[in-house]
Amino acid sequence: MSQNPEKHEHHISPGKVILVCVLIAIVVAAVAIGGYLPRKERDEAAKSAASLEKTSLPRVAAAKVRRASAESEVVLPGSISALVEAGIYARASGYVKKRYVDIGDRVRAGQLLADIEVPELDQQVAQAKAALSQAKQQLGQAKASLLQSQSQRDLAKLTSDRYTSLVSRGAVARMDADTQQANFKTSEALVAAQESNVGAAEENVRQAEANLERVIALQDYKQVKAPFAGVVTARNVEAGALISANGGGQGGTNASASELYRIAQSGTVRIMESVPQSSALGIAVGMPAEVSVVEFPGKKFAGKVARTANTLDPATRTLMVEVHLPNGDGKLLPGMYAEVRFKTHRETPPFLVPGDALIAANSGPQVAVLLETPDAPPGARKIHFQPVSLGRDFGLQTEVIGGLDGSELVAVNPGDDVRDGVFVKFELSGQGRGAAGNAAPGRGAEPKPAPSSAPNGGSDKK
Repeated sequence: MSQNPEKHEHHISPGKVILVCVLIAIVVAAVAIGGYLPRKERDEAAKSAASLEKTSLPRVAAAKVRRASAESEVVLPGSISALVEAGIYARASGYVKKRYVDIGDRVRAGQLLADIEVPELDQQVAQAKAALSQAKQQLGQAKASLLQSQSQRDLAKLTSDRYTSLVSRGAVARMDADTQQANFKTSEALVAAQESNVGAAEENVRQAEANLERVIALQDYKQVKAPFAGVVTARNVEAGALISANGGGQGGTNASASELYRIAQSGTVRIMESVPQSSALGIAVGMPAEVSVVEFPGKKFAGKVARTANTLDPATRTLMVEVHLPNGDGKLLPGMYAEVRFKTHRETPPFLVPGDALIAANSGPQVAVLLETPDAPPGARKIHFQPVSLGRDFGLQTEVIGGLDGSELVAVNPGDDVRDGVFVKFELSGQGRGAAGNAAPGRGAEPKPAPSSAPNGGSDKK
């Protein structure tokens, strides 16, 4: 018997399908709404912030301009040198027979340093003596000739006078008297010539004497002596070296040297300084100067200004100043590097502004001055770029010697949005607030104001 298999089918009701679709739609709508609302809030906040930024004023940090201290310090590098120093040269050509001193020896004035053999100069002395003797002999001959001529002149005068008397009495012819008169005049001319010869001979004697004195004086230079007391700082010759009259040495430790010895007197040392024009008026003869040397940390040497050039070098605009420093113990050696500190007083000290307030422009340095104007919004000021003339730069602060009157507020680290003519709101930085902003820096050397709270956005304009 045949049977038909039963077919079992699972049927989903239309109501369930609709319910599932509705649930899916609700989930999708919830997800869409959940993502859209925060995004909308962010867009609205951004639009509000942009609108507020467009309508609000820039904010800057400001500092008060103040006057520097009347007491200022100028620190300059320098090199220590001996107060008196001289090179010793030879004035006589010859060979070094013996030297008596070497580098580092202390010598007194007039002390013998070396002996030089000068055979050629000795011969010149003998020749000069012979020339003097010959000149004296020639002078004697000239004087004898003069006496002879004078005797002949006197005889000719007597003879001429006799013939003149005889002519008046008619005893002799007038021609004979004229002949005697001519002989007398000839004798007078001969006497004048002989007197000239005597004068020339005397001049030759004086010249020979002067030449002898000269070569004798040169002969004395065969002994090289110290011109003053001091220390031998250089020796350029050895015994046996050939010395030329211009001071050159051969065969010594330095054959190309042009001096035999060098002597320095370092009981007092000196330092030559070039003081800038901005501090030149505060330098006076006799004022103290403090010297420090790296080899003596913490020790200060007291010196004083001995002299100044009283004029500025037009090339460098500096004043040449000579500082003298006692050195009785010999600790300070010529050639040492040193720093000299001058403490000066300025009648009209310059103004100080923060270094971050400077703006580099094509026309020169400027500062952004905050001006109070009638059209400024409440609590705001107007920016004005003021050209200034700068003095010394201390890093954190810079001197302004022209362009400001001292009552200004200047923007510190002005950003790119700070332009000439715009209104800004400001807040005093640490460099312009309270007593620290009004006090003068110590001695004017390196003012140290409080750290600035200004932003760094405008540092590229400094």
